[in-house]
Amino acid sequence: MPLSSEILDFVREHLDDDPNKLQFQKKNYPDNRVAIAVEQIRARERVRTKLPSWYANTAVFYPSELATEQCSSELTANYKARLMTGDTLCDLTGGMGVDSYFFSRAASHVTYVEQNPLYCEAARYNFQILGTENIEVINEDATRVAGTLAAETYYIDPSRRTRDNRRIFALADYEPNVLEIKEQLLTRGKRLIVKMSPMEDITAVASLLPETTDIHVLSVKNECKELLFVLEATPANKAITVHTVNFASAGTEQYFAFTPEEEKEAPSRLTDTVGKYLYEPNSSILKSGAFKLPAIHYNLNKLHQHSHLYTGDTLVSDFPGRIFQVQEVFDFSSKWLKQIAKTLPKANITTRNFKISADEIRSRGKIKDGGNTYLFATTLNNGKAVVIQGEKPY
Repeated sequence: MPLSSEILDFVREHLDDDPNKLQFQKKNYPDNRVAIAVEQIRARERVRTKLPSWYANTAVFYPSELATEQCSSELTANYKARLMTGDTLCDLTGGMGVDSYFFSRAASHVTYVEQNPLYCEAARYNFQILGTENIEVINEDATRVAGTLAAETYYIDPSRRTRDNRRIFALADYEPNVLEIKEQLLTRGKRLIVKMSPMEDITAVASLLPETTDIHVLSVKNECKELLFVLEATPANKAITVHTVNFASAGTEQYFAFTPEEEKEAPSRLTDTVGKYLYEPNSSILKSGAFKLPAIHYNLNKLHQHSHLYTGDTLVSDFPGRIFQVQEVFDFSSKWLKQIAKTLPKANITTRNFKISADEIRSRGKIKDGGNTYLFATTLNNGKAVVIQGEKPY
């Protein structure tokens, strides 16, 4: 670790300080301990809910505040460990070491590869204080060593930015270039897991990675966080399975799986009327493109081909999304907008396939944000514009 025990002790002593006030103490010390402590305080605050087990250990050192922004959460890292095949894994883009650490809890041996020497030193130190002894740290460029490291499962989270922090959009330009090294990895191992940004086009990426057998769309509290493409060395001749996962709350995992062919061939179950309950699919389902199948699987009807809201008269408690008990359905009009503020001064507003935005409805209707009432402005199958008022049934 390129830090003295004296500096590390200073960092631990000041972890509960106000970083803005601590900065004024720089002049009292000849080294950079204050700057390091300030960065550690801010980095720790970023991982408080993202990595609770690391946050609980005050000895963990974060190589940079940026690293805490880019690293996986504890929930998604634990999930990825379930996707391993075999007993050995090579993480070719080690970063802060979060994924390697959680993989190590499911593997007998993990190889962590990272080209940034500071990150490697921080990882070695953290793995030691976290009590992990089965991770080998290698300070190398992933592309250079990809063909020399044997493992049954490989994991890559390619960088999508240039060294001067500009966004890269082409998969072939990512670092490391998955298209360039995937063949040699799958020759040496059985499985390759590639993490992608939730902004990527799933179909486009899958077409570039024909070895893909499974795609996992991961969300945390209804915010899509990661796309995982699982590639097999000898894939079976079967359709890709898309797994949608939303960690809605602690211990609650919403799951729905399908194949793109099933979605394409599924009939549309559309309706012109709103039932007793309104169902809003979670962000993983919306990202995955499963629009017709949820209606069939959960015996519901879809309000419109493009609305992506479902309805029914029976409560389906395991629906992968939010559920609302319908209180009233309004025909949308300028007159309604003028009147609604008198009876409903505060509400949570969502629009789906609607002619104006939620912000415009809020502004024109003088409706404040929040409260226990939810308004969904949408279009029914018959083309009628409506606003559905609901509340959560539980």
